[in-house]
Amino acid sequence: MTADHRREHDLLGDRDVPSAAYWGIHTLRATENFPITGTAISAYPHLINALAAVKEAAARANQDLGLLPAEQADAIATACQEVRGGRLHDEFVVDVIQGGAGTSTNMNANEVIANRALEIMGHAKGDYAHLHPNEHVNLSQSTNDVYPTALKVATITSVQGLRGAMTVLAEAFAAKAEEFRDVLKMGRTQLQDAVPMTLGQEFSTYAVMLEEDRSRLAEAALLMHEINLGATAIGTGLNAPAGYAEAARRHLAAITGLPLVTAVNLVEATQDCGAFVHLSGVLKRIAVKLSKSCNDLRLLSSGPRAGLAEINLPPVQAGSSIMPGKVNPVIPEVVNQVAFEIIGNDVTITMAAEAGQLQLNAFEPVILHSLSESITHLGAACRTLAERCVSGITANTETLGASVENSIGLVTALNPHIGYAAATDIAKEALATGRGVAELVLERGLLPADRLAALLRPAEVARTTG
Repeated sequence: MTADHRREHDLLGDRDVPSAAYWGIHTLRATENFPITGTAISAYPHLINALAAVKEAAARANQDLGLLPAEQADAIATACQEVRGGRLHDEFVVDVIQGGAGTSTNMNANEVIANRALEIMGHAKGDYAHLHPNEHVNLSQSTNDVYPTALKVATITSVQGLRGAMTVLAEAFAAKAEEFRDVLKMGRTQLQDAVPMTLGQEFSTYAVMLEEDRSRLAEAALLMHEINLGATAIGTGLNAPAGYAEAARRHLAAITGLPLVTAVNLVEATQDCGAFVHLSGVLKRIAVKLSKSCNDLRLLSSGPRAGLAEINLPPVQAGSSIMPGKVNPVIPEVVNQVAFEIIGNDVTITMAAEAGQLQLNAFEPVILHSLSESITHLGAACRTLAERCVSGITANTETLGASVENSIGLVTALNPHIGYAAATDIAKEALATGRGVAELVLERGLLPADRLAALLRPAEVARTTG
């Protein structure tokens, strides 16, 4: 023991730990063993807060059952509350991807909480005779029930944030749908002219898709409320006293405000990662559909002279180091890339869940990493798309109107009124001569001008009323 370091012991021997550190020897070894991503678990505040909530709940449950004196339980609970308040997050230093099924993360939490609790009790960090990371902070627990429970609690919180971001984007699309409700344009199928619609209808679909997926996300998050706290190593509850699982669940529900339930079969729950696979699948669904919407925005705004140029995306930065005046659709492009990442993360989560063997899945750290990245990045992408792109979109009404007037597809709307044969002849001549459908209908006297104008009103041709 020196002024700068304290000596700690584990089954491999003794190591010197910086005196100022709240983490201990297990965390030290983990930082040496897993220099993988360079991203510490402190980058995931929802996880740190969830771990602290689990440790506080465990301490109170152990106190209820007479296993932990009030002084120790109170000190642990106070330390956990400080962590959940944002304190000491920088002490959670182990790499997010690690071997050992999350043991290093659990031990990092045990050590930080223990050393802060020791200070609260008036002792020095590392004076584990008074309160020990394993014997007291980890009492009645195993990494195998702490880690997945914390992961589920953290995921629920993260999903709440994502659903809020999706609402922001859905509302932005809905506002544009209302703004463009009377702007007539040509719809397309297989990139070919189809039939008229309004730009408002086009934008409303993006809002509806997001709202549908918000509901699917809420449904998937419900599966996260089933926890295995109290299962200990493999689900048999070994080393946890009778009544512990229910007491810990009750305290954790009160601390988090979540309607958590204990799994009926803890052996099954300890090895099963199906809820994470399901949630990841929903995130992939959202990403796929959002990316499709961004593809549409890029296509509709292509140009400005040699593309569709039906809408204008707000210019947010210069687009080229060599082509003066070029502005690129960078916001939809970045959202596309987030979607690609989420799809890749879904594959990672799928393989990690599949790779579990017998009574435990050892690969939940990479599930945590992938799931957290998907949720966080998707939420940021939704807000960025709403604020930096969708809210500033404008319509090129002259271009849109001309495309309707000049499109062969317009004849489909007139077919019930002039007959299929006449409509076919009109379409052929329009295609051959480049003349407009409306012009040819009037020239042939197939409809009077006022009747034709009425039939081509946006509300009529796009079926926006009745």
